[in-house]
Amino acid sequence: MTEEKRASPRQRTLKGGRIVINDGFSTFQCTVRNLSESGARLKVASIIGIPDSFQLAMDDGRKFVCTVVWRTETEIGVVFTQA
Repeated sequence: MTEEKRASPRQRTLKGGRIVINDGFSTFQCTVRNLSESGARLKVASIIGIPDSFQLAMDDGRKFVCTVVWRTETEIGVVFTQA
């Protein structure tokens, strides 16, 4: 079993959201697959064009400034950072 490196445990979820870049002029639809106080796993159609830092705007109104920790072709792991 691999060692858990996250600062806080994540809860499975299935929530809609948007990755917001360029001061809100560009967005990418995403699904939040799991979520914690310190980060999230996002499912996207493609990682092409998504920078290493962005704002996550969830459909429930919450917003987070994110930094990418890892990525695959269709998923991104992020840590929430201060604005």
